Amino acid sequence: MDTKERITAALASALSPQTLDVIDESHLHKGHAGHREEGETHFRVKITAEAFRGKSRVDIHRMVNSILADELAAGVHALAIQAKAPE
Repeated sequence: MDTKERITAALASALSPQTLDVIDESHLHKGHAGHREEGETHFRVKITAEAFRGKSRVDIHRMVNSILADELAAGVHALAIQAKAPE
């Protein structure tokens, strides 16, 4: 399983999101800090989950970062998070 698949699985399992899109943007960061030739260093997560209802943006980001702590420790250099509760 690659990093994108592990991120997707972890968020899906922990949050049961209505929508989830994990995008590997590593190729956009070639030559920047944290980039590795093999990629899998920079990701964008777009997620909608009921678990975010009533939470601040900071709390939501803390939730996502906590769920993905192992991936962040294992080499994910950057994680852009676009998260919200369902409308």
